[in-house]
Amino acid sequence: MRLLLKTGHEVLNVDKLTYAGNSESLNDVTGSTKYHFAQLDLLDFTGIRAIVQEFQPDAIAHLAAESHVDRSIDGPRVFIETNVVGTFNLLQVSLEYWRQLANVRASSFRFLHVSTDEVYGSLGLRDSGFLETSSYDPHSPYSASKAASDHLARAWQTTYGLPVLVTNCSNNYGPYQFPEKLIPVVILKCLRGEPIPVYGKGENVRDWLHVEDHCAALMQVLAAGVPGETYNIGGNNEKSNLELVRLLCQLLDELHPNHEIGSYENLIEFVSDRPGHDLRYAIDATKIKDELGWEPAEDFESGFRKTVAWYLEHRPWWEHILSGEYQLQRQGTESRA
Repeated sequence: MRLLLKTGHEVLNVDKLTYAGNSESLNDVTGSTKYHFAQLDLLDFTGIRAIVQEFQPDAIAHLAAESHVDRSIDGPRVFIETNVVGTFNLLQVSLEYWRQLANVRASSFRFLHVSTDEVYGSLGLRDSGFLETSSYDPHSPYSASKAASDHLARAWQTTYGLPVLVTNCSNNYGPYQFPEKLIPVVILKCLRGEPIPVYGKGENVRDWLHVEDHCAALMQVLAAGVPGETYNIGGNNEKSNLELVRLLCQLLDELHPNHEIGSYENLIEFVSDRPGHDLRYAIDATKIKDELGWEPAEDFESGFRKTVAWYLEHRPWWEHILSGEYQLQRQGTESRA
């Protein structure tokens, strides 16, 4: 969104503002005349239809999702409702809207469906990365719900001709990430001097993609991608969970030393593994590089260092989340909606 605004686009941000929605994250853009916000649930078909008709977009980027695997194991229903039914609603609204556009605008309209590499299942440590043609093999309620939404998006392309683009990305990280995800969990546990939980032996491997690289890739897919095609977006940045935790601890040892603790690595604590924990995800991003000219700008050193520095410099932002203060502002937004 920030990248779209920086490049002169007008943006309507539609968000339900669930527990993970923090309006403080948008303080730097709310004053822009090109930024608009609507608090809506994707399950509200009538509301979504009305706001699309009012705003008249040139493209719809669908990034809304319940995305935390642990939460999907404990409570899968909301994942099915948001990721499957919500996607269906947005596809239907988009199809109606696209069909009424004049020929020129209809030919340039795009529906961008943003998904995850988790739909492909798990890789062995020596396997090649996932391709756009890799078979689907989801193992959690979260990844199963995203797989279903991917199939819906492609079906609306092939059945109705809606110009759909699908992307599947690796694990994102960077500024403003809600503190239930691994990297902010590790950083904030260190800063609070609390044990850092690591599942199993920390052997699970993920490919890490900086959020700004991901946004740049999505912009390129919207601008030059071919409707009906899928593009895998990866960071070329694989690390085991234990390697990643140790790297973050080392960066914090350098940037924010705590002499009482010594090295933050002393806080690492191995805990029981979660059910169905996939061993490895890895993206082969050759297609998007060769066809659209995109590749990540951040590597494992620059991206993680920037992220640690951001959390050190934005303590009030994450303190408001941990204390629950951010929910008061969210409730204020809801009362005005």
